[in-house]
This record gives sequence, structure tokens and C-alpha cells, in this order.
Amino acid sequence: MHALALVAVVVALSSIAVHQKPEAVAETADWLARQIDQRDTGRDSRLDMVMRVFDRHGRVRQRALTVTGLKETGTRGDRVLVRFTAPNDIKGTGLLVWEHPAAEDERFLYLPALGRVRRIAGTEKQESFVGSDLSYEDIGGRDLADYSYALAQRDATWTGPDGRAYPAWHLESTVIDKSATHPRTVSVVRKDNFMIVSAEVFNRRNERDKRLDVRRIERIEGIWTAMDVVMVNDAQKTRTELAVISARYNTGLSEADFSRRALEQGDK
Repeated sequence: MHALALVAVVVALSSIAVHQKPEAVAETADWLARQIDQRDTGRDSRLDMVMRVFDRHGRVRQRALTVTGLKETGTRGDRVLVRFTAPNDIKGTGLLVWEHPAAEDERFLYLPALGRVRRIAGTEKQESFVGSDLSYEDIGGRDLADYSYALAQRDATWTGPDGRAYPAWHLESTVIDKSATHPRTVSVVRKDNFMIVSAEVFNRRNERDKRLDVRRIERIEGIWTAMDVVMVNDAQKTRTELAVISARYNTGLSEADFSRRALEQGDK
């Protein structure tokens, strides 16, 4: 299942197709969660991106990466592969995510310096991914059943990068797991395309720790794509920016492109 609350727009699965709202539909929170989760992102995707990581003093590290994704089929969940291509100190580093509809997702990290693949344990999934403001859990998706949902606001508006005001919902997602570091997220969802365009992430003290904003959107090959996204960490006073340089969909990727062997050999 795709992420609902936070990173539906952050990395590989950041795009969303337009859905037509059925007549006389009951617009419940669970219904909205399903619409976001079931969006059309193509059979597969390839995004070339630039990541800029800013520390609390405003110093920046820039990285280039490619993110590929494969849509779930049958009993197999989505696949996501993140590969860094520059600079040299991170080139070849990769993260592979296997989502499982009825089991715990699996995440594998490849570090060229060590020359091996390491499985990311469940206890590590909320740790920082390569020093950014994204966690390992933010890469890939989260199961709908892991959350409960409420419509915090039914008739909100969101002001887009073009200055226009778009009708939106405010959807509150609460993690069922009481030990979660960030138990609650409030997302702004556009009504015309079910796209998450901003989100606020709260800690156990109900303080906002992170906020996500989409700063540019384009429709590519019929699919709405978040082209410029920023994640701000209020607690650490840092931020991570992600900009899409190019996006392609339905390119013919297969499950073999998302194997552990592909992760390990991808930088060669």
C-alpha cells in the first residue's frame, strides 16, 4: 500500500492521476484514504531528482539520485529503488523497499564502501535516511490498516504555486501503534485530484516536528507529479528539498529490476 499521510508526494510514488468522484459518494475519512491509496501512478515510474539537505546553519549538501517504482500486482506489493548518482562520497548508495500487503515491509540498504546489502530492521525505520529529514519509513509506503482516519476539515482551500485557491480536505491520520515517534499527521488533500499537497507531522507531545509542502506540480504523461517538495524539521531546524529533473512512467520495468542483486549491482 502507498503512504497516505506523509510521503505520498515525497519520493518515487509522489505522482497522482485525476479521479472522477462517484455520484452521491459518502465522503468519509476512510473513503478519502482509499482514494489516495488507490491512485493511478502508472505501472512503473522513473524519476531523476536532486536532493538538497540544509543543516541548522543553512549549509547545504547537494545530491543527485534516481528513484524507480513498480506498482503492486496480485499478492506482491509495490517496489521502490532509490539510487544516488552523485557526489562521489554517496554515489552508488541505494535503498530498496519491498512492500507487502499482508506483512511487514522489507527495506535493504546498499553501501558501496562496505560492498554488501544490509537489511533495515523495523526498529530503525524511523531513523534519518542518509542524513536527510526523511526517515527510512518515509521511503515507500505504509499500510492503510496501520492508521485510523478523521476528516479534520471538509471544506478547506489550498493555495497552489500558481496562486489559485483549490478546494481541499484536511485529513488526520493517527498511527495505531502507540509506540510510534510521530503518531499523528494532518494532510491537506486537493479535491480535484486526491493529491496530498502539504502535511504536518506531530510527535507524542502533540508538537509539530515536521512539515511537508509541495511547491510545484506538473502533469506528466497524464499523471500529476510533485516536482518540487520541501520537508522542514522544526525540531532540528533543518530542511530537505527534493526537485524532480525528469519523470517517466510505464517504461517497462520488471520485478527483476527491484531484486537485491539489482540493488547491489546497480552502481557498477
